Amino acid sequence: MAAPIYPAWVGRWVSGQWRQKKRPPAVRPTRPLALANKVANRREQAGEASCITEMSVMMACWKQNDFNDTACAEEIRMFYDCVAKAEKERKNKNEDTLSSRGNFSSSKVNKLLKRFPQITRYV
Repeated sequence: MAAPIYPAWVGRWVSGQWRQKKRPPAVRPTRPLALANKVANRREQAGEASCITEMSVMMACWKQNDFNDTACAEEIRMFYDCVAKAEKERKNKNEDTLSSRGNFSSSKVNKLLKRFPQITRYV
């Protein structure tokens, strides 16, 4: 069986000739090396479900009492208190400039890039 035939540059690359000249092969970027003026809007993480137990207790109470709100007032109040507490925690978490991983959210990055746009041409 005959050995495969490779282009000449493969032989030079494997033999390390470019290392003898102390210059690596040139890599040309396909796009200009500059930031874009916006980034894609992506959700950071899926939100975790909160107040599930309170909701299930409230619905069980409704089912037992033929969906009467007056009989389940305590369960409804507990559910709304839990929702208010979870909403307050979520807002406090979103007020931080950095997320838990140390990265900016995409909306904050877009806001900063809008304040400081990239200069693509000189006047």
